[in-house]
Amino acid sequence: MPPGGKKRMPVLFVGHGSPMNAIEKNAYSRAWEEMGGRLPRPEAILCVSAHWESNGTSVTAMVSPRTIHDFYGFPRELFAVKYDAPGSPSLAKRIAGLCRSTSVGFDESWGLDHGTWSVLSRMYPAADIPVVQLSLDRAKPPAAHYALGKELGPLRDEGILILGSGNIVHNLARMDWEGGAFDWAAEFDDGIAGMIIRQDHQGILALLDRREEVRLAIPTAEHFLPLLYCLAVQEKDDKLSFFNEDVVLRSISMRSIHIHSSQD
Repeated sequence: MPPGGKKRMPVLFVGHGSPMNAIEKNAYSRAWEEMGGRLPRPEAILCVSAHWESNGTSVTAMVSPRTIHDFYGFPRELFAVKYDAPGSPSLAKRIAGLCRSTSVGFDESWGLDHGTWSVLSRMYPAADIPVVQLSLDRAKPPAAHYALGKELGPLRDEGILILGSGNIVHNLARMDWEGGAFDWAAEFDDGIAGMIIRQDHQGILALLDRREEVRLAIPTAEHFLPLLYCLAVQEKDDKLSFFNEDVVLRSISMRSIHIHSSQD
């Protein structure tokens, strides 16, 4: 139990997949809705999304972040979705103060991209919980992202839900509407799941350094990196469970992870 009697907040990594999950009723969106109903209500949400890469590290610091439709070729109704959650300049300052391994800039132009709002619009449709996003510094290696995530651990004891949004396997070039998961996609997804269960975080980081071995599953790292922030704030005695454990379109893993205190 954290000091002051507050319950330690859980952590979520969500395989977000297609933006269409924001408006379609399917197993994935239903699971997000159910998770939103199960979790203790957060004071605010910090999301690390695969869809905000930057030079350096930044955090959204505006009062009213805009909804970013960072995709094309989808139905008009998806572009009409607005997620008008408030921002939190005070949380942005708290995050910058916690981060010792790198300086954190305050951003007032980005907003909430679909890695964030497609999930939160199902979890918290009232959009009444403050949300900030932390960017992914494209120049940093995986170990640096993990170290930065470690520094954010105290937020769990302050009522903040840390949400990573990406995909463990994400190869758009190999998507196929026919057939089940590619063998290499299923093997990589299962292998990472086993390492997560064992809390072998260093093994995951070492695997990511062997780029040729993982290039099919993660040809670029941005969809995997949010997972590292979630694992970094895991406590040794935390429990975890998986949900949405499918590989869709043969090459995109929807596996999602709920990390929570052993006392919950």
